[in-house]
Order: sequence, then C-alpha cells, then structure tokens
Amino acid sequence: MEQIELVVGRIGKPHGIRGEVTVDVRTDEPERRFAVGTTLRAERPGGSAGKAAQSTLRSVTVKSSRWHQGVLLLGLEEVGSRNDAETVRGLVLHASIDASATPEDPDEYYDHQLIGLAAHDVDGTHLGEVTRVVHGGAQDLLQIRTPDRRDTLVPFVKALVPEVDLPGNRVVVADRPGLVTPLEDD
Repeated sequence: MEQIELVVGRIGKPHGIRGEVTVDVRTDEPERRFAVGTTLRAERPGGSAGKAAQSTLRSVTVKSSRWHQGVLLLGLEEVGSRNDAETVRGLVLHASIDASATPEDPDEYYDHQLIGLAAHDVDGTHLGEVTRVVHGGAQDLLQIRTPDRRDTLVPFVKALVPEVDLPGNRVVVADRPGLVTPLEDD
C-alpha cells in the first residue's frame, strides 16, 4: 500500500508552562490528524534562522489535543516544558496516509488527487492541467498550466470549479476571459 505525506500543520508559540504548543492547522481533518497517539514527521522550516532551525526532532507524538478559543493546542510526548516548546516553534508537521485514501467529506480533496487532472471548460474545451494547489488565506487556488505553457490560478470554489471528476481524471472550470483564457486584445 503506497503512502504519501500531507502537511497538516505548523507548530506555533508555546501555551502555558507545561509545554503545550499552538498549531497553525493546515488540514480539514484536525481531529483525525492530531488524534492522541498519532506520530507526525517534524521538518525544520526552510530558510529559518529561529530555534526550530536547530531542533533535532524528526517526529513528534501527540500526547493531548484540545481546542482553546478557536486555536488547536497540542501536548507532545517530546515536549515537557515551555522552554522545550520554544525550541520546536516553526516545525512543519506531516502525516502519512494511504495514497488511495479520500477525505471524509465528499466535497473535499487531497492535493495529490487534484494535481495532474485535465482542466476543461464547461463546453469541454481543454484548458490545461492542474499542476499545483496553492493554499491561500481566503480559499485554495488551482494552478493550471495551459497548453501554451502559461500558469494561471483559479479560485477553487464551486462557482468557478463546478465539477471535480476523479474517475474521469478532469476538473471543469467555468472559465471567463482573463481567468484561464487570456483577455482578447481590443
């Protein structure tokens, strides 16, 4: 069974004196990814000069997980004090999943499921291929490489991407001039 890795979060600042840390959650399934007993791969952030850049931890095990005022707080087996928590600040957390797994919500998709799909407009015209999923603040964006090698970004919202057909290996984009196809010259 092939495994893939997903980025599920980034460790933030310490919370309290017992070593709990805040987490910048990067998954739609935090209860599943940060369940007690789960071991996550920890990666030092690239280009960082902070304390996490010197951390020797390569994995962490979730000891406790709770929400506090809309923020996920984790207790980690490897982190026992506020000082320890400071040393792991900024570490990026990865979860391994079965490559054939799908999210519980049928309207959710893992990045690897979308990358490589052919993009077509609502009339069936080929627009290009999904090459990347960009996780933005407001919504996710699909990066589509057009046949003429341009990269465009399409907000991954139902109004602009009304259909994701995984078995058909395609997405439908409600294209508008300037979205994927270029604006016509006046």
